[in-house]
Amino acid sequence: FLRAIVTGIRSRVPRLRVGVRVSAFDTVPFRKGATGHGEPEEAPRPYVYAFGVDAEDPSRPCLDETARLLEMLESLEVRLVNVTAGSPYYNPHVQRPALFPASDGYAPPEDPLVGVARQIEVTAALKRRFPGLLVVGSAYSYLQEWLPVVGQAVLEAGGADFVGLGRMALSYPELPADVLAGRPLQKARLCRTFSDCTTAPRNGLVSGCYPLDPFYKASPEAAALGALKQAARVSGTS
Repeated sequence: FLRAIVTGIRSRVPRLRVGVRVSAFDTVPFRKGATGHGEPEEAPRPYVYAFGVDAEDPSRPCLDETARLLEMLESLEVRLVNVTAGSPYYNPHVQRPALFPASDGYAPPEDPLVGVARQIEVTAALKRRFPGLLVVGSAYSYLQEWLPVVGQAVLEAGGADFVGLGRMALSYPELPADVLAGRPLQKARLCRTFSDCTTAPRNGLVSGCYPLDPFYKASPEAAALGALKQAARVSGTS
């Protein structure tokens, strides 16, 4: 399927560069436990239902499958790869480390910094193995004030070619320009991982940074989002 998509794009728009976002490893699904924190679902061993994991211990990445996928991308002359991990639906703490969960999610089962470090380490391992690829790292938004410092260290060490920003781009799209120009960070605009940008679209509302962006904060959707979150809190305590 991927080969067909890339070939089809190139046949129609030959000058368009193709990039691919790859979830480099997965893990078992998580659910909200009695304390509200995420707990792994019971999973058989060997666990053959996830990509890029050790079948005997699916909490551990195993990048053999991932490497084969990147080899295929190289054979297709796809050079731009954004590395991420996990799923936003059944183990979101792996993909986007956050202190505050979405309204239908669970509190983090680990320090979110562990999730950040895990993705940085895996991305660096893949970059070392595939130096010809242009690799974009993920999971940096949770670092907040420390994002530019960690990003610079990763790039200088060759652990990635680019630092990708997702949630941070919603609250503070000028952050890269401020960093590159040597300007102080606008700390009031840093993403604090409140997860409203996830809760909103999961409930049919437009995504945006409702806590920090004045446009979204003043929108009618903000009131609807607040009501949804309040209902979720009441449901969780009943």
